[in-house]
Amino acid sequence: MGKRLTENLSSLYIGAANSLKPKRARRKIVAYVESYDDISFWRSILAEYEDNTRYFEVMLPSQTSLAKGKKTVLMNQLGKQLGENMIACVDSDYDYLLQGRTNTSRYIIENPYVMQTYAYAIENYHCYAEGLHEICVMATLNDHKLINFPEFMKLYSQIAYPLFIWSVWFYRRHILSEFSLLDFCSYVKLDQVSTHHPERSLETMAKKVNRKLHDLERHHPEALEEIESMKKEFDRLGVHPDNTYMFIQGHHIMDNVVLRLLIPVCTVLRREREQQIHDLALHDMQLHNELTSYQRSQVGVEVVIHRNSFYKNSPLYQMIRRDIEKFLKIIR
Repeated sequence: MGKRLTENLSSLYIGAANSLKPKRARRKIVAYVESYDDISFWRSILAEYEDNTRYFEVMLPSQTSLAKGKKTVLMNQLGKQLGENMIACVDSDYDYLLQGRTNTSRYIIENPYVMQTYAYAIENYHCYAEGLHEICVMATLNDHKLINFPEFMKLYSQIAYPLFIWSVWFYRRHILSEFSLLDFCSYVKLDQVSTHHPERSLETMAKKVNRKLHDLERHHPEALEEIESMKKEFDRLGVHPDNTYMFIQGHHIMDNVVLRLLIPVCTVLRREREQQIHDLALHDMQLHNELTSYQRSQVGVEVVIHRNSFYKNSPLYQMIRRDIEKFLKIIR
């Protein structure tokens, strides 16, 4: 018998443990995730499918180490142990778009006991454009709409899209030394964003992207036909010019795009609210009390963004739900 916990705990083991419980006891299904930050996201969606016959327990794959990450979860520790009582929930990264061209990609796509995000990572969901205004409201308690966030992220995506296709092409060809993910992200980040003219940051990015596109097209003319074919394939996979930001590295989108947009917006909204308090205060004591109360009520946008749950209306989230529902049909 294996000495390590992960060698003993398999889907069959958990199934046997379930059978020892009273007949009317709920069945436990263990859902392993990649990191602590993922627990809340997967707990939220899996909880929707709990009833009087089953419940999910979301946890990291190892009780004995701090090892994290998709390959740790899938290949090194769980492997063939997944089944009707044990599933893995992972970020898709580029594996969804690689469409089986690597072992990990093939394993994730074909295994009914692996749930994937379809978006690059959970961070992309937290950056879902339709919920960005609500994040600003929660952080500043000011409902003034300074920027049309869905339109901004749509334009950002349209600019990044052609270079994004090239990025995945290099991954499919395993030519990472020439154009790595880090290289790609360096071209699709935002510099300082002006709340009065947010389009200028997109114009600056577009110039960098176009220069790199011309360079790639000049050095790899043999790829142009395949690039056009990939665009059609990606459209069938749900990747469009308007939603590219959902498939770009999650930490990059959050740190180098969305927060660079939200932080100056929230700064302006807070100043607006504070100015309103100054204008309405009848005396210094009231001014002091109201300002103190307002400042204590504020929450950092970096904290609030992780509470954004408006992504539950997104098409990609519905794809996750369909996978869970397929899994539940198997175990019935």
